[in-house]
Amino acid sequence: MKPKLLKTKIQLENDRVLLLPFENERNEELKEIIFDKEIWEFMGMSVNNEQGLKNYISKTIKDKNSGLCYPFLVIDKLTNKVAGSTRYGNLNTSSQKCEIGWTWYGTEFQGSGINKACKYELLKFGFEEIGFRRIQFSADKANLRSLKAIEKLGAQKEGVFRNNYIASNGESRTDVYYSIIKNEWSELKNELFSEFETY
Repeated sequence: MKPKLLKTKIQLENDRVLLLPFENERNEELKEIIFDKEIWEFMGMSVNNEQGLKNYISKTIKDKNSGLCYPFLVIDKLTNKVAGSTRYGNLNTSSQKCEIGWTWYGTEFQGSGINKACKYELLKFGFEEIGFRRIQFSADKANLRSLKAIEKLGAQKEGVFRNNYIASNGESRTDVYYSIIKNEWSELKNELFSEFETY
């Protein structure tokens, strides 16, 4: 495994999407899409004003510098607009695993195919370059859109975690967990992501 890669500036790209390290100056462009309350329904938090955006950017970079995650800006290559954000989180290099998540997209980019392109790059780099043996995903039990998106990646459902987190309103929420492991990746890549292999 090569955990030192998580200390470098990782840039991932295919025909559809460009992933830049979150601390890129383009993170200011998130203000064009971030103040939509529907984005935050299942995120356990909300960003609804300029100060909230500053806090979100600051905390994301702080968590990255603390080694908790490696966040990205998602750029839609069809429009060259910032489409949202995603990250490697719950980094555990001793067990060679992480979680891909904390993902959100502006309304105009939802259902556009950008998520599959984004997750392909993260899975490919995570398994083939960093060397993770397990990559997991989770989503709120009620977040049907995200659950379907995870299942489209070929991830295996592993279980339901009750009262797994507390939302900003104080309510306990339940998550569904999925994973892909390293020895499944080659077959999944060929079966589900072949359109990105030519880039």
